[in-house]
Amino acid sequence: PTVDRADVNFIKRVVAGPGDTIAVRNGHVIRNGREVDEPYISDTCDGNVGRGCNLPEAIRVPAGHWFMMGDNRGESDDSRFWGPVPDDWVIGGAFATYWPPKRIGVL
Repeated sequence: PTVDRADVNFIKRVVAGPGDTIAVRNGHVIRNGREVDEPYISDTCDGNVGRGCNLPEAIRVPAGHWFMMGDNRGESDDSRFWGPVPDDWVIGGAFATYWPPKRIGVL
């Protein structure tokens, strides 16, 4: 985990919160022992063992932290590399989708 806050903003999906356990298998989240239904993620991890596509050793998200992941799992820098993100580093929630164009809309 990194101890320094980034000087740029990232938009990531919250996949686990305080007290949850999380593992990742082929880019899919296993939260509290159950695979999460994630129809929105890309398939960039299918058959890929690199780039954090697998996090087989479950970790517990500490109090006051969030585990974030991008939807393009094989190409996203996120909590698999930084560690859980502290509450005070979160600056807001997403309110709209602009990519891909067929999914433009308010969340």
